[in-house]
Amino acid sequence: MVLKLKDLDLHSAHVLVRVDFNVPITSEGEIRDDNRIYAAAPTIQSLIDSGAKVILMSHLGRPKGADLDFTLRPCARRLEKIIGKPVEFVDDCIGEEVEKEIFHMKEGEVLLLENLRFYEAEEHPEKDPSFAKALSDLADFYINDAFGTAHRSHSSTAVITQYFPGKAAAGLLLCKEIEALGSSLLNPKRPFVAIIGGAKVSTKLGVLRALLEKADTLIIGGAMAYTFMRAVNLRTGDSPVEEAMLEEAQKILVRAKEMGKKILFPVDIVISSEFSEKGDTKTIETEEGIPDGFQGMDIGPKTLEEWKPIISQAKTIFWNGPIGVFEFTPFAAGTRALAELVAGCSKAFTVVGGGDSIAALEQTGLQSAISHVSTGGGASLEFIEHGTLPGLEALEKAAKVEE
Repeated sequence: MVLKLKDLDLHSAHVLVRVDFNVPITSEGEIRDDNRIYAAAPTIQSLIDSGAKVILMSHLGRPKGADLDFTLRPCARRLEKIIGKPVEFVDDCIGEEVEKEIFHMKEGEVLLLENLRFYEAEEHPEKDPSFAKALSDLADFYINDAFGTAHRSHSSTAVITQYFPGKAAAGLLLCKEIEALGSSLLNPKRPFVAIIGGAKVSTKLGVLRALLEKADTLIIGGAMAYTFMRAVNLRTGDSPVEEAMLEEAQKILVRAKEMGKKILFPVDIVISSEFSEKGDTKTIETEEGIPDGFQGMDIGPKTLEEWKPIISQAKTIFWNGPIGVFEFTPFAAGTRALAELVAGCSKAFTVVGGGDSIAALEQTGLQSAISHVSTGGGASLEFIEHGTLPGLEALEKAAKVEE
């Protein structure tokens, strides 16, 4: 068990909150998608209402040192608009300047620290254990509300909790994510259909194995489907194939047969002569194989018709990853149609995770029709695979001290 906001008396206290403001920002400093900032707002507002002094920390991107191209300053401005309250910003996340700003904070005020990843120790705590301690010295309590990074054993997510025995809790978003994923996917209503897209088998091998055990039907699309095609000796043309994963793909297929589980792949594929919107395109039957000089770009109409009754009859649906080259308009049809199909399953508990999957929902205006849209694609996959996350385990350990 983890502590929750309601378990702590945070009035007048300095509260350090790990949020996930890792949002796409243009070179002009414009935020393209602020969903993650909106998702953190309920916890921030709750802390403001309780009279806490709210200190926010997050990472952004993968900077090499203190690179201002990755500053969190635009996030402070956007958060101000969302919560309708001033948000102060400080150009560091530890040190005298930060401590001075925090010392002068009043009840209900909000301060956002600069990008945690400007310090190497954020991602590599072992290189400088003092970083997590310095962060912890800034506050009386710690709240983790960053589900999207809860699968990382970083200083601000997994190491810092040791300095807050009985004073570390999960935020509203983290609780919502764990409750939705835990109740729906670890103990699903059946039939349970899992749809996994994306590029590589290697990055999702563990979750494919886990879902094979949990789901009744596993649907595989996107570029990873071509590795499975090659594993059963079908031609894949110029499509991306992970040669090193062929044996693992074969093992998954054998295991599915032993368990009597269904694994579905595209039965027809839209192919193109080049990886762009301008190549020659045609639709082929999967069993024909993809000819040399062409590569798979999207599922075809027959595939969608075959998948439709299976998805429509499901009581639980999990979808992660696009099933076509979604960024090219001519090859986005399959992913969009899938979004419409999943959103139309009103009798199923539906969970969607992963940026491109969510983008497809937003383009079709169907995000509100999904039971739970996860803010963390990688974290949701790891939670399904292991049933827990490093950030969650750290909170549980901190909570036990109080007991």
